[in-house]
Amino acid sequence: MQNRSLAALYVLAALTFYGFSAPAAAQSGNLEIVGTGDGIDVLQALAAEFRKDEKSAQIEIPPSIGSGGGIAAVGSGKAIVGRIARKLSSAEGATGIVYKPFARLPSAFFVNPSSGIKSLDTKQLLAVYSGDVTNWKEVGGADLRIRVVRREDADSTLTGLRAGMPGWKDLAITDKSKTATTTQEAIETVRGVPGTIGFGPFSRTLEKGMTVLKVDGRYPSDPQYPSSVELALIYKEPMATPQAKQFIDFVTTPKARGIIASMGNIPVQ
Repeated sequence: MQNRSLAALYVLAALTFYGFSAPAAAQSGNLEIVGTGDGIDVLQALAAEFRKDEKSAQIEIPPSIGSGGGIAAVGSGKAIVGRIARKLSSAEGATGIVYKPFARLPSAFFVNPSSGIKSLDTKQLLAVYSGDVTNWKEVGGADLRIRVVRREDADSTLTGLRAGMPGWKDLAITDKSKTATTTQEAIETVRGVPGTIGFGPFSRTLEKGMTVLKVDGRYPSDPQYPSSVELALIYKEPMATPQAKQFIDFVTTPKARGIIASMGNIPVQ
């Protein structure tokens, strides 16, 4: 909890330093939805469809500042709407922030195609991330060193893996891994570096230039896949502009649900 609070303060200071101002955004008619990098492509697709329907709408999905950053921005009035991939804490909810989930994102593992594998079982996956297996040939792949990409301990996907993926609750990830600070950094590293493996929220865009792994024979979009995170919009009712309310309502419409499903994610009921 202390780490979350410190992270939120750092993000808030950065937002202030760079002059991020909710009143200016509201006056220009531009609505920036700030926060997590998880599900950013899903939100970009939803925003694009919303703009088609509402010709005057100016919805933007800027680069990630993390779930904590989105909460800090909305909580302080620096942003009207945020995007997060974790539940609000009781203290955060007590500030009047409204939490509206709209999609579940399976937690996918993806590799650079040079690895020569398309699937792993649970034991193999644990051995890769613990560092017990260091070459892809040991799990049926190419004769190539395994390079592990992980996320920071508070990351939503890692939290989801520890909660739902068998064996991950107390897994000590190898200290020879690279820590990516954003989902985009993890994806770019795996796409660009031979032998790498990483994880993040699933979408069809991961299939471009990488191999998304089956785990125990299940693809992330398959029923019974064991781990996922919940993507939500957050806002404060008194600050929500008419355009913000329209978009918040839009993300749970049948049209939006179709877009979410088409990208391999699960619309929230």
